[in-house]
Amino acid sequence: MSEVVKSRPRFGVMRLIDATGYRLPLAGFVSILHRASGMLMFLLLPFILYLLDKSIASELSFTELRNLTSGVFVKLVILALVWAYLHHFCAGVRHLFMDLHFGLDKHSARKSAVGVFAISITLAVVIGLKLFGVF
Repeated sequence: MSEVVKSRPRFGVMRLIDATGYRLPLAGFVSILHRASGMLMFLLLPFILYLLDKSIASELSFTELRNLTSGVFVKLVILALVWAYLHHFCAGVRHLFMDLHFGLDKHSARKSAVGVFAISITLAVVIGLKLFGVF
C-alpha cells in the first residue's frame, strides 16, 4: 500500500527546483512585473527626489541637472523608471477591474494582460523616443 502512494505523482505542488518546468501564464508575468515595477519605483525614489531637489533649487543647479541627465546611462535609468511607472499603473488598473469581478475568466484575463503589455510598452517607447531626442 505504501508503495502505491509513493509512486503517485503529486499535482499542485511546485517547489523551486520544479519551477523550471512550469509554464507561467501571461497574466502571471503581468502580476510578477507589477510587483517588480513597484519595487523598482521604491528603490529609485531617492534618485527621483534628488532630481526634483536639484531641478527646483536654482537656475544653476537646473543647468547642472540637465548636463547630468544628458548621459545615456541616466536616460536609460529614467526610461526604466518611466516603464516601471506605466506598467505599474496599467497593471494596477487591471487589478482594480478584477477586484470588481470583471475579466476573471481565462480568456478575458489573457486579453487584459496583453492590453497591459501593449499599452505600457507602447507608451514607454514613445516617451523613450522623446527622451532620446528622436522628435
